[in-house]
Amino acid sequence: MTRALVLYYSMYGHVAKMAEAMAEGLREGGAEAVIKRAPETMDRERLEAMGAVTDAPHPDATPDELPDYDAVVIGTPTRFGNMAGQMRTFWDQTGKHWMNGALIGKVGSVFTSTATGGGNETTLVATQFTLMHHGMVIVGAPYSIPELTDISEARGGGPYGAGMLAAPDGQREPSGAASIPAQGAHVAWVAGKLAA
Repeated sequence: MTRALVLYYSMYGHVAKMAEAMAEGLREGGAEAVIKRAPETMDRERLEAMGAVTDAPHPDATPDELPDYDAVVIGTPTRFGNMAGQMRTFWDQTGKHWMNGALIGKVGSVFTSTATGGGNETTLVATQFTLMHHGMVIVGAPYSIPELTDISEARGGGPYGAGMLAAPDGQREPSGAASIPAQGAHVAWVAGKLAA
């Protein structure tokens, strides 16, 4: 059985919910899914002042454990068209894996949450650049996922990965939720093919 890590950072809880849906899809696709988050880098007082979630529902990941997985699926909110600083800090500690080629050939995939949709695709693609530097095999969300072409409601995501629109006040629940586990199942399928 392939092992997949859903590695996410979530300031307001949206990406954490998406991580659960991604893990569900990975399991449906036949993979063992573990959910962990990139450690917080901001102090609690500042987070509380911002109205952020301060008690994460999942344990922190460490860069050292990345080679233990066949696939790593990253969930990050967009920060000005890029991954959140907490996720960047996590990946900035993976130089040893880059030097040793420890992640070459492993599957990498990305999902995101944005307030208005601005930065949705740039965040997905910019995050993929880091995975490509590690030699990972990038897996997106194929257009065989029906929600990607359903424009009956505002949704994030596309072929680069699942996404949601949280709204500027953060009040929306994950939109286009079915595309999230569908991407997870697709990642599990590809990782299984590569591991065979």
